[in-house]
Amino acid sequence: MEITRKTKLFDLLNEYPSLEEKIIHIAPPFKNLTNPVLRRTVGKLATVEKVAQVGNIDVLSFINLLRREAGQVELADGGDDPAPRTYQPGKDDPEWILGQPQFIVNATEMLHRGEVPLNKVNELLQQLEPGGYLLLLTQFHPSPMLEAVGKQNRKVFHKLDEQDPNQHLTFFQ
Repeated sequence: MEITRKTKLFDLLNEYPSLEEKIIHIAPPFKNLTNPVLRRTVGKLATVEKVAQVGNIDVLSFINLLRREAGQVELADGGDDPAPRTYQPGKDDPEWILGQPQFIVNATEMLHRGEVPLNKVNELLQQLEPGGYLLLLTQFHPSPMLEAVGKQNRKVFHKLDEQDPNQHLTFFQ
């Protein structure tokens, strides 16, 4: 199960019971989740987004905290996109894109919200762990982004998604 802002608390705790303590620590009003009856009622109504609001914590930060604890890749925008498949480099792909990205930025979604993806990409590039990489998803060839990140002496690789030729995949390390 992928953890997103819309994930129901009941489903989350059934799949990852170890997260209960973290949730109660962040949002004490949810301490009643230890009661099985309340867990079934409140848990089926409350979403991860609602818990973050009650706990007065940034929704995306909370989602990523839960995702880290559950061993899922962090989301970089919105908190709605589950992680894409694990990438196995093709014969022409660099080996450094093996595995899951540390961060995913869906630039198409960001642009629809009026946000600037380059700012988010630059912010997340500073947080990359050694060997980690960022995946940028676009519906167009992101030439300005490739040029801007390339000037930072970072590894850059771009290709079309083999399963969806309208989807551009750009990898930064």
